[in-house]
Amino acid sequence: MENIDAQSLIGEDARTVSATTSLSGVAASLARGVCRYFSAAGFGCLLETPLRSGRRADVMALGPKGEIVIVEIKSGPQDYRTDKKWRDYAEFCDRFYFAVGRDFPQALIPQETGLILADRYGAAAIRDGPSHPLAGARRKAVTLRFARLSALRLQAVSDPEAMKVL
Repeated sequence: MENIDAQSLIGEDARTVSATTSLSGVAASLARGVCRYFSAAGFGCLLETPLRSGRRADVMALGPKGEIVIVEIKSGPQDYRTDKKWRDYAEFCDRFYFAVGRDFPQALIPQETGLILADRYGAAAIRDGPSHPLAGARRKAVTLRFARLSALRLQAVSDPEAMKVL
């Protein structure tokens, strides 16, 4: 088999391989609970998933029927008020949620989005946002990107030395 330049195969995904996350404190705890919630429903989750738009989804979940969910974690009211990018996620998922902690003033979260109440141990969907099924080509592209990033992150955990050359 001929040697293939690994960088050309994975492109910008190589920069996002690290399984570590920049989510910290409250946001990291909420993300953990959100992932537990979706995992219990048969979804696979990735944290800080880069999107083609240049945005990064806090949690992206891929369901057993191919459904794609993005969850934006909000650690407090100020975090929500200063973030205007959340509308950009709609073109990459079938359903969008905000996840907040118990003390977050839920009235701040727009009614046209899903709402998840979370802590580090689990989560519950308070309301589902509307479903906007992705077009087939977009679904395929997002799913393939999710799968490749998952595989690269798993490989980075099992063989970190190999990933350093990228």
